[in-house]
This record gives sequence, structure tokens and C-alpha cells, in this order.
Amino acid sequence: MRKIRKGDTVAILAGKDRSKTGKVLRVVADGKRVVVEKINMIKRHTKAKRQDQQAGIIEKEAAMDISNVALVSPTTGKPVRVAFEMRENAQGELRKVRVVHKTGELLDQL
Repeated sequence: MRKIRKGDTVAILAGKDRSKTGKVLRVVADGKRVVVEKINMIKRHTKAKRQDQQAGIIEKEAAMDISNVALVSPTTGKPVRVAFEMRENAQGELRKVRVVHKTGELLDQL
């Protein structure tokens, strides 16, 4: 289980886009890098491979190290640390869930 997942809102802590926030588009397979919407944009020079594909310079998001982002709390809107806890759901089953380290606020659904 990862502390940062696809769809989470994160704050950028380091790099050229420091202090911006964005939504995680994907976590790269090794789990150490993330792609954040409209953050860490690069220019890619592409060649037309097919008839319908256009050549030129396109801008896209590049992956950045997961240590340079922090999850944003849904209530306070500030970057927070994430902890894991075992909590019971409605059926009485124990589930491992993400919580805000400081306040204990639940980040996942039970």
C-alpha cells in the first residue's frame, strides 16, 4: 500500500514548481516516482509516425521523485504526513487505511 496514490491532491515541496499543487495522474511502476497534472512540464519533439499523427513540439508532464511531493489534507488544504492504521469497517473487518499523522483524520473509505 502506498502513501500517495492516483487521484490524490499533492503539494510540490522541491524543484521548479515548488509551492504548487496538483492531482496525481499516475504512480510510476517502481513506486518511487509520480506524474502530477500540469507540473514538471517538458517539451517533446515528435515525428509523425502515421498519417493521422502530427509532428511538432508537444508539452507533457514528466515524472518526479515521490519525496518531492506531500499529500494535501482535504480539510485544511495544507501538506501533511501520512500514517497507516488498522480500522474496522461496517462489517467488522480490519482494514489498513491512510490517516493524517497529526490529526488522525481518515483519508480512505472504510
